[in-house]
Amino acid sequence: MREQMEGSTAIARTVARCRPQVVPAYPITPQTHIVEAVGAMVKVGTLTPCEFITVESEFAAMSAAIGASAAGARAYTATASQGLLYMAEALFNAAGLGLPIVMTVANRAIGAPINIWNDQSDAMSQRDCGWIQLYAEDNQAAVGLHVIAFRLAETLSVPVMVCVDGFVLTHAFEPIELPTPRQVDDYLPTYQPRQVLDPDEPVTIGAMVGPEAFTEVRYLAHHQLTQALVRFPELADEYAAATGQALSAVSTYRNAGARTVVVALGSVIGTVKDTVDDYDKPVGVVTLTLYRPFPAADVRRALADADHVVVLERAFAPGAGGIVSADVRAALAGLPTRISTVVAGLGGRAVTRASLRTMLDDAHAGRLPELSFLDLRTQVVAQEIARLDDVAHHPHRSAAPPRIDVR
Repeated sequence: MREQMEGSTAIARTVARCRPQVVPAYPITPQTHIVEAVGAMVKVGTLTPCEFITVESEFAAMSAAIGASAAGARAYTATASQGLLYMAEALFNAAGLGLPIVMTVANRAIGAPINIWNDQSDAMSQRDCGWIQLYAEDNQAAVGLHVIAFRLAETLSVPVMVCVDGFVLTHAFEPIELPTPRQVDDYLPTYQPRQVLDPDEPVTIGAMVGPEAFTEVRYLAHHQLTQALVRFPELADEYAAATGQALSAVSTYRNAGARTVVVALGSVIGTVKDTVDDYDKPVGVVTLTLYRPFPAADVRRALADADHVVVLERAFAPGAGGIVSADVRAALAGLPTRISTVVAGLGGRAVTRASLRTMLDDAHAGRLPELSFLDLRTQVVAQEIARLDDVAHHPHRSAAPPRIDVR
């Protein structure tokens, strides 16, 4: 039965039904409501047995999760933005040790300057740390992805982060249907760890590995991660059979006959679909739910008939350009497909249907460059570039930036 609830509440209640045994938590906007709700359930006894640990930092949260998982407990935590960066060293350790930790990332921009609003710069910065990455299109998808994440992590003994757009989803109230406790119990078996630290049978994990074996260790980690390309669709199908909620690694929308196709991940997909519904020319949409490991074969099949692929990105690599588009370009190698990267919604800037229609008009008219920024205030950036150039050529002048009207 659907209930009206906040996205964070839906995630917390779903995680609780997955029966985590240890939840280390540190607050950071916009994920705080998730761990607050989990902590409240532990306190009143509706989530038991579970140890909720209030730690002193995000690094400590992931370190505690690593220790709990290595000791044989089902571990969960959540973070966002700078908190994810603070965890970076431990993220690589969790993946290298093959620990099936599940973490929610409430996607938020990275400073400086400080910005608490949504984009996907945080998770994208950690795309190569060895974690499976899943991106939720909406809160209903976020619910299902968390249940699948625990099963996937424990099947492969690989950590999984479920990426949910901050505020746009975490703080949105909408009708959401949660899987019943019985459905989750039937789908997600009791955790059976592959490796357990036991004081009575001491072993060392994560020990020093020299040049003679490090390449093989990394190859095996890569091999294990890529198993998600097969296992995620299988487990998603099982979840759909159990709950009626269908989720795909890569999904298409209005692709039949469309020569222009937009690729995106996360909550912006809803706005993209609404825009193409009303557009006067056929435009397809490809949604990436599984981003790491990258489902290149599925992406190639979904885009094989497109003449022009527009990758809409909520993050970018300064000095290089598109992040997701680099993976898409590799997947389409050898095809005569034109690929454009459009960076949109950085720092929480709204991605509107009007702006997307202009983007599609430019794409159909051949005006869309290889890299562009949606709704970029060109006059503002031109003024600042001119000022910086002037300072570079006349270093004795004041370098103080002018006041910019942000209205």
